[in-house]
Amino acid sequence: QVQLVESGGGLVQAGGSLRLSCAVSGRTFSSSAMGWFRQAPGKEREFVATIARSGGYTNYADSVKGRFTISRENAKNTLYLQMNSLKPEDTAVYYCAAVRPTSNIPGRWRSQTEYDYWGQGTQVTVSS
Repeated sequence: QVQLVESGGGLVQAGGSLRLSCAVSGRTFSSSAMGWFRQAPGKEREFVATIARSGGYTNYADSVKGRFTISRENAKNTLYLQMNSLKPEDTAVYYCAAVRPTSNIPGRWRSQTEYDYWGQGTQVTVSS
């Protein structure tokens, strides 16, 4: 059974930083590209960032580019999202997800349909 468990969310002031973690079990972590998505109240879930199996390719939503960094540590089966210069509009529930092993086109990893397992989410609240 594949499980993804996020941690690291919380309340932070605007301009602050947080690092989210996602622990993966039940699948060979290094066999999956991974991604982060978020869902703000009253809005649809949206793409934040994605990273290839080896970490050699990353892609970001324009809204977080230059402020957020996605990374992974395959030896620890863990995905990270370093969030700096946080803004109130970053407030959302953040989800990590695993790309289907058969999905090999990085350009498609911005779409939720390319992901087959999801975590339960962790709340990030940025106060102004």
